[in-house]
Amino acid sequence: MTEVFVVGVPDGGGATLLASLAAASGVWHARTDAASFLDTLPEVESLARERETPRLTAEDAEALGEAARTALREALRDREGRTLDGADAEALAIAGGPGLALRVPFLAAVFPGARFVFVAWPVEESLQRMGGGRPAEEVVEQWRSVTETTLDDLEKLGADRWMAADLAALATDPRNRLRSLCEALGIRYDQALLGPLEDAARIRAAGAAKLDPATAAALPRADGAFARVRALLPATAPSGSSAPESPLRSVYTASFERALEALESSLLISTYQTGKLVCARAREGDLNTHFRNFDKPMGLAVGHGSFFLGTRTEIWDMRDMPAVAAKIEPPGTHDACYLPRNRHVTGDIAIHELTFAENQLWFVATAFSCLATLSLDHSFVPRWKPPFVSELQPGDRCHLNGLCVVDDRVKYVTALGQTDEPGGWRAGKASGGVILDVPSSEVVVSGLSMPHSPRWHDGRLWVLESGRGELCVVDLDSGRSETVVELPGFTRGLTFAGEFAFVGLSQIRESSTFGDLPLVERLEERLCGVWIVDLKAGAVAGFLRFDDLVQEVFDVALLPGKRYPEIAEMGSTAVASSFELP
Repeated sequence: MTEVFVVGVPDGGGATLLASLAAASGVWHARTDAASFLDTLPEVESLARERETPRLTAEDAEALGEAARTALREALRDREGRTLDGADAEALAIAGGPGLALRVPFLAAVFPGARFVFVAWPVEESLQRMGGGRPAEEVVEQWRSVTETTLDDLEKLGADRWMAADLAALATDPRNRLRSLCEALGIRYDQALLGPLEDAARIRAAGAAKLDPATAAALPRADGAFARVRALLPATAPSGSSAPESPLRSVYTASFERALEALESSLLISTYQTGKLVCARAREGDLNTHFRNFDKPMGLAVGHGSFFLGTRTEIWDMRDMPAVAAKIEPPGTHDACYLPRNRHVTGDIAIHELTFAENQLWFVATAFSCLATLSLDHSFVPRWKPPFVSELQPGDRCHLNGLCVVDDRVKYVTALGQTDEPGGWRAGKASGGVILDVPSSEVVVSGLSMPHSPRWHDGRLWVLESGRGELCVVDLDSGRSETVVELPGFTRGLTFAGEFAFVGLSQIRESSTFGDLPLVERLEERLCGVWIVDLKAGAVAGFLRFDDLVQEVFDVALLPGKRYPEIAEMGSTAVASSFELP
């Protein structure tokens, strides 16, 4: 096993880098924000109290080495939370945590093949985080002492055993710089690694760190340490400054805007990761993405003059009030205004897709592995569950997620496995997905990779094989799915308009849920947005792509005949001052 130890000053960015690398395929990590794996050992804690310092040296290796090796192995997990069982000479183990910076000689002796990554974060930000109300001189002295001790220890190891990582540069240009770091460490780069660094970049963009006068006055005490760090990490920040781009920014093809114009419609897009419902609206050759806040928005169902939205604990009934739309500035711009009319509280039942059938709203209660409808007297009314699910209890036993209506009846559903244990579907998610016929409860297609969004269109059953990033059509006679087109993301959310399909795409950053899928093997960079597919040609006809904060899409739905609607939020003036009377 090869070990990599992430070291640096307290609150100096090591936890951010470790969180990033821990999401990589094939990496075993002892990730912690509170303590290192060594701090679980009573002997280490006892020594620290006795010496009044957490420092360990090579002289401690004989007494503590075996315990340290055992502690590391027991602490290791992969990105899906699995433990490392048995010896694995090919494993790459990464560990960090407060205190390791002062234990480099010990770690180098106990793990003779180990490598070290010294993480440097802008000193102003490190000192801000380290403060905690302590005197400025004490904080600066701690930073200086830890930095110089760590660099002294690392330089004695030889250049082949350690490297420096500039976290500010990683946050500024995460894709390119993280690729280089991964290559140097022998880690397979994947898009899932970017999240912690992008979060750090957003925090930094929100406002530059400023030191209080006392800390600024104490900085000259650490000039020597500053110089050593600067020599390792040459200035990489671009010169000049500019206003940060919107984290909700997007780009689109002209064909996407033209498609909505031709349909005289707008498109609803739910994205639970950012807590936003997006309405894509075309007007005068431009495409506007209109964001509204909801708590974990998921499934969408469009009715006559309304739409329904499933969220974390509720189902929202949003109704169009044309008279309100006419009053929205500038006059004549909006042709609909959807206001919340009813909210049904279901509790957190992991609502996924919604649809209308038999004059009522049906939805998937994924936590309970069943289909359900609403009742004024109950959280929900269970209507159907797969035959392999033994009881109605929370636990997400098979990840039932999508439902399809044929001739006004719920006909097909998708699930990620035929399992009856809470979370049991996860182990076989890459190829354990199924489509079931609801009336007969029979499996009609199996062996799918995370299927979602079953739809009946033009006399055929369509489905998204999300784990492969594909739009497929189902041959019900043979029980097989046929790929229509491969797309550059995790496909989830599907609606049709004539010969075209609107398909939602997600980047799938959540490596613990989406790791080890065929799509991840095919693409290390996945995209997020909505893609238009020409069904006859089996080709992409346009797209709307989100480029930063929005990284996943759950559902998409057209608002037919509504070119430029408004969606009013709770607490808005429109909600407070608009009334509908019989």
